[in-house]
Amino acid sequence: MVELTKLFWKITPKERKQLFEYSKQIEQSTTGFNVKKLKESDFYRARKSRWRFIFHYEDNEIVIDSI
Repeated sequence: MVELTKLFWKITPKERKQLFEYSKQIEQSTTGFNVKKLKESDFYRARKSRWRFIFHYEDNEIVIDSI
């Protein structure tokens, strides 16, 4: 979580807002994201603009592991 906090302070307020919106969007649905399953794992990568999200499914819910 410390890495995420550092990321939020390094980016501009406009990018911060965009990233926050994307993270909320992806938790509800992956529609509109370029999603690929990562080889030999249960993780997926979702891409939208310059942002990449690594996530997995837990009890049919999306859990974001990394940005």
